[in-house]
Amino acid sequence: MEIKKIEMSVRELVEFAERSGDIDNRSSHTDPDAMQQGARLHRKIQKEQGAGYRSEVTLKIETEEVYDGERMIFAIEGRADGMFEEVLSVSLEKAGIMGVLLKEGPVISTDTEISFIDEIKTTYRDVEKQPEPVQVHLAQAKCYAYIYAVQNDIEVIAVRMSYCNLENEQKRFFYYVYTLDELENWFKSITHEYAKWMAWQIKWERKRNTSIKETDFPFTYREGQKELAAGVYRTIFRKKKLFLEAPTGVGKTISTVFPAIKAMGEGLTSKIFYGTAKTIARTVAEEAFGILMDNGMELKAVTITAKEKVCVLEKPACNPDECPRAKGHFDRVNDCVYEMLTKEGRITRDLILEYAAKYNVCPFEMCLDVTTWADAVICDYNYLFDPNVYLRRFFADGSGREKDYVFLVDEAHNLVERAREMYSAYLRKDDFLAVKKMVGNASFNHKKLSSSLEKCNKLLLELKRQSDGFTVWEDADDLYTTLLKFMGTYEGMPVNFKVDDPEAMSELYLNVRHFVNMYENMSDNYSIYTDYSSDGSFGITLCCMDPSVPLKECLKRGRSAVFFSATLIPVKYYIGQLGGSDEDYAVYAPSPFDKSNRLIMVARDVSTKYSRRGRAEYDRIAGYIRDFAAARPGNYMVFFPSYKMMEDVAEAFKDIFGEGLEILSSGLDYKEDEETGSIRRPENTVSYEAGKTYLLTQFSGMNEIEKEQFLGSFDRTNPGTLIGFCVMGGIFGEGIDLRAERLIGAVIVGTGLPQVCNERELFRNYFDEKNGSGFEYAYLYNGMNKVLQSAGRVIRTADDKGVILLLDERFGTEQYRRLFPQEWYPFEYTDPVSMTGMLKKFWETI
Repeated sequence: MEIKKIEMSVRELVEFAERSGDIDNRSSHTDPDAMQQGARLHRKIQKEQGAGYRSEVTLKIETEEVYDGERMIFAIEGRADGMFEEVLSVSLEKAGIMGVLLKEGPVISTDTEISFIDEIKTTYRDVEKQPEPVQVHLAQAKCYAYIYAVQNDIEVIAVRMSYCNLENEQKRFFYYVYTLDELENWFKSITHEYAKWMAWQIKWERKRNTSIKETDFPFTYREGQKELAAGVYRTIFRKKKLFLEAPTGVGKTISTVFPAIKAMGEGLTSKIFYGTAKTIARTVAEEAFGILMDNGMELKAVTITAKEKVCVLEKPACNPDECPRAKGHFDRVNDCVYEMLTKEGRITRDLILEYAAKYNVCPFEMCLDVTTWADAVICDYNYLFDPNVYLRRFFADGSGREKDYVFLVDEAHNLVERAREMYSAYLRKDDFLAVKKMVGNASFNHKKLSSSLEKCNKLLLELKRQSDGFTVWEDADDLYTTLLKFMGTYEGMPVNFKVDDPEAMSELYLNVRHFVNMYENMSDNYSIYTDYSSDGSFGITLCCMDPSVPLKECLKRGRSAVFFSATLIPVKYYIGQLGGSDEDYAVYAPSPFDKSNRLIMVARDVSTKYSRRGRAEYDRIAGYIRDFAAARPGNYMVFFPSYKMMEDVAEAFKDIFGEGLEILSSGLDYKEDEETGSIRRPENTVSYEAGKTYLLTQFSGMNEIEKEQFLGSFDRTNPGTLIGFCVMGGIFGEGIDLRAERLIGAVIVGTGLPQVCNERELFRNYFDEKNGSGFEYAYLYNGMNKVLQSAGRVIRTADDKGVILLLDERFGTEQYRRLFPQEWYPFEYTDPVSMTGMLKKFWETI
């Protein structure tokens, strides 16, 4: 019988086997031991224990299990916080009234010297009111006790659970005494339960790997595509990172997914994480995995859907009082997941909803549990990189073992700004006042919480008085200390404490927790500033200037990472910002499209600089748009750097066009399906007339239905001319797929540079000092990426034909031209007179 060795941490084992009870987000949100203050107190407690106390004792054991014909060796490892030998009565005396002997276990004299395993937990809760240890915490200590007793041939051993309050350092101890037989029976019960799951996984992986070896690439390789896939495999094999610039049409999704799965079949990785920034990219990833499964691969791929989209309540309320599925969720969810894994094939959102309903569990939390056993996880960047919501079960299991995960990061150009946002933090002064008022108006006025909120408000008020508008600070130590005390008070609140707006209070707490976490981990890649927002409110920001530092730490959690996008230009910038190094790989995949199918023109007699903006310039831009679209009926998009400029040019466009322009308020009448929540495309189409021109304008805050209505207007059978005005970097600037006649041209108005503001100037100064490229890092690369993405909406397949017009004098300079992708060459300079002839010739020749 083949023996499978399975490595796991003590924490992994007990958190899986011993969890039970309700989901309740009203209880503690923080793992204090993961915070610096908790870690410091942890070490302090250990030092106080005296010379005979051993700290951070590594314990390992191997135990054999046989289940369903599968023979397994579990290699279980962890670190006990402390270990000491002491007369039992002495320990109890030291603990005083704060020591509680909950379980005497065997008959043993309190005068007997006994070995103790010490498990230390720091908390913001009032330890005096804690009746017993948390079950999972005690289980962790029992595992350590069992391992130590086995290895040292000890028949009787004790456990001390040490809880310490982070604010006042008050301690409470809980004592347990066990026989080796007692611990062994318990330990074997949880490893046997775990063996049931591992036996299924072993059989599944055997079946999966056989199917992977038997499945070939599902398409005929395009030029360069096979080399691209091979490069991804080599990157994973060599434990490197790959930065891949692959234009639309190369097939970059399937070209990264396929070799990653092949690497899985060879045992190089146990799990693939496919990270995306937008919903449409997740759909594309699902299609890629689906194609491989259609071709014979056996895979378990799961997509994490946002909690709000799968919650059975109108608004998520994750506690047993408000959600019936939260009550006893952890008592039922393992059976639910096991049945689905063993009985079903493909894992879909609908399947998860079906099983969640059958077992009356939370579909979101159930989905997270499914990821533990899935081969591939498709998810938003947040679940991989965000310090608040990343998947702790994979990336913070406490084992210290090197992981073999592979990260596939789609549309990776988005990750730079997203990461800066993830690792930055902001607190608004008015939020503390608002919550303080709510607490004061509550039926039970919690004076300690009110006082804590008032102290935070006073410190922010003092910063406000010292600030002259935008102000940069060296540190915020006083505020940090006060925020820690607020957190402690908040987390010690009874779960039944009610205020008028619990969401606002919870949101403030989460913002404070994030601020504290970022403050504890920031280094010289941060700036601290206070400023006033557009609504006049005062706040403080921890601004992450360079996200590469935290991203590098995240990427250490896996074996390899592949970053891919159509617009990683310049690639050295993205390598630096996304945590890469000189040892990593960069590859450009040439476009497979025939360059004769597209015409790219640059007009240098137009400017979108603020100093040039005015009606005369808007009329010139509007004239270009009118003549550009007049060359051939069809569907066009025009991308602007801001809503304000889009609206100004729209007014000019209406005036120069006159009565022949019809303004559309929306497109197809999309509806949301009441049962599934999906958006249904209507049977009717927009009624267009030949010879007429229609204008459709994006507006701020579009929801999913309004977005689909807008895109649905771009009908491939349109006999007239539709022009959609959009904003660069917005929901239509990337991630949409209007193929063939659904979009035949795009006008890019301006260079897309971010608006000059204090924060952008901080970026500029920071990178000027670091590498002399402040303008490029703060403005240029960000803006040009929006330009490239917007232009990329036109040519989506080998059969597409289309035209692109860039309107801004700066596109003619070397600084901007060097950021043009290779497939844009050759391009043509144009003006209002020559453009008409160029367009006529292009449309006639294709």
